Amino acid sequence: MSKTLVLLTAASLLAISAVTLPAFANDEKEQASIAASPDSGTMDRADGDMKRVLQALQDLGGKPIETLTPTEARQQPTPADAVMKVLRDKGKDPQKLIDKMEVTTQNVSYPTAMGMQPARVYAPEDRDDGPLPVIVYYHGGGFVIADLSTYDATPRAMAKLVNAVVVSVEYRHAPENKFPAAHDDAVAAYKWVLTNAATWGGDPTRIAVMGESAGGSLAANVAIAARDQELRLPLHMALIYPVAGNDTNTRSYQDNINAKPLNKAMMEWFFNQTVSSEEDKKDPRLNLLAANLMHLPEATIITADIDPLRSDGKNLYDALISAGVNSEYKNYEGVTHEFFGMAFVVSDAKAAQKFVAGQLKDAFRVKK
Repeated sequence: MSKTLVLLTAASLLAISAVTLPAFANDEKEQASIAASPDSGTMDRADGDMKRVLQALQDLGGKPIETLTPTEARQQPTPADAVMKVLRDKGKDPQKLIDKMEVTTQNVSYPTAMGMQPARVYAPEDRDDGPLPVIVYYHGGGFVIADLSTYDATPRAMAKLVNAVVVSVEYRHAPENKFPAAHDDAVAAYKWVLTNAATWGGDPTRIAVMGESAGGSLAANVAIAARDQELRLPLHMALIYPVAGNDTNTRSYQDNINAKPLNKAMMEWFFNQTVSSEEDKKDPRLNLLAANLMHLPEATIITADIDPLRSDGKNLYDALISAGVNSEYKNYEGVTHEFFGMAFVVSDAKAAQKFVAGQLKDAFRVKK
């Protein structure tokens, strides 16, 4: 079967008069088959590049996140570690490849209501004259795990491909800091970048937000806060397999109930670590599909087919279109959650990064 890639725009959506969506797997035997699968068929569905990363991750011997304490979960090997292993297994030096990208980094910190948080500023070495556009980037990890170094690949790539200053910001993690701590920090970081962008040669009038997974949720929330608090609105939202709600019974959760590296049980574990009560799950900051999405900046949403969050991304796209927000959506088959930062070893990641960079360049009106 050939790989397919779905691209939807506001115009194309309006041109479709009727859409027939596939039904959920309601048949009891089909549901049992999915549940019984050790990995929801992840390896069978993954393309060659993705299989190599998944095998490397398995070889690293990580334990199921949902069976661990948060402290233990933070010590597990990550998909980023698996990418490094694949490169080394191929005889390649990951650091040499990183150095070849010619992107500088600077570790800084920013103030929040509860103290300072780390941030990292990325900028291309061979930069254009004058101030560069700015991207505020929020990493993933279910609001619980991961850090700036875990998610180094994406901001580094965007700095190079977009010719932009990218500020990757840390935020308080659950369960030590329950919702809405991360969301509050994300907004504080955006305000701080607006004030300090010129310090790093950035142009705060050309600013975008970007995030992966939980970070995609934070990026969208920052745009909403910017609108509501009458801050400078970002020109674009780049949302990579965003957490858009907390319904773990969507079609993609059913399709990927036991998928790797992210599955239904892990997402439920993340939600339980993050919220203080069931009432929190109703908050539109955690359930973006219930938020007011009108008058937001244009958006690009990327999803992976082998990912329980695939439906979240598509549903958020649909909700943005319904709210009148110009948006584009692409789903990549044969890849899993976390694929976007794997451009060194996964061809679809390289293609997705190039596409998102093009979208950001258009928003910044940067000559391609």
